[in-house]
Amino acid sequence: MARSAALNRKTEETDISLKLDIDGTGSSLIDTGIGFLDHMLTLFSKHGLMDLEVKARGDLNVDAHHTVEDIGIVLGQALKQALGDKSSIRRYGSAYVPMDETLAFVAIDLGGRPYLVCNVKFSSERIGDMETELVEEFFRALSVNAGMNIHINVLYGSNNHHIAEAVFKAFGRALDEAAGIDSRIEGVMSTKGVL
Repeated sequence: MARSAALNRKTEETDISLKLDIDGTGSSLIDTGIGFLDHMLTLFSKHGLMDLEVKARGDLNVDAHHTVEDIGIVLGQALKQALGDKSSIRRYGSAYVPMDETLAFVAIDLGGRPYLVCNVKFSSERIGDMETELVEEFFRALSVNAGMNIHINVLYGSNNHHIAEAVFKAFGRALDEAAGIDSRIEGVMSTKGVL
């Protein structure tokens, strides 16, 4: 059964179309109007081995906040839809990713309970055309809409680009592990019987 989703979301602030295939190869086609976010989503797709297409238009004349947050919302909704009843998924995933002087660690739980812990510090207000505070906003929106617990910790690092890149790569790898199918798991990975 295909684990994929295609969603559209249009508001007064943004217009987003997104396609996600969990069991992909890491191919992507990203156009958000925010170059740095395009780069981060491409990294997430490649390292998570998930096919991702995103086309977004937002009120970038204001700032990037609405666009980044709304893409997180739609990606979270698509992930939730694509996972279906979550039968036989591993549920938990984690990954360490080094990027030169930076080391990032991400752990996730697809158990249906949204929560974000984001221990990431940036030394500049922007990376390229995106405000650095929007990294946390993106993952918060994703967590809430996917029903996913996400813990992000940057153990050390000084280059802001490397910090963000390590986080998105680690998230992709952790999600690939958590969403992976294990034939030994009958139903869902929970003693409650539901996720």
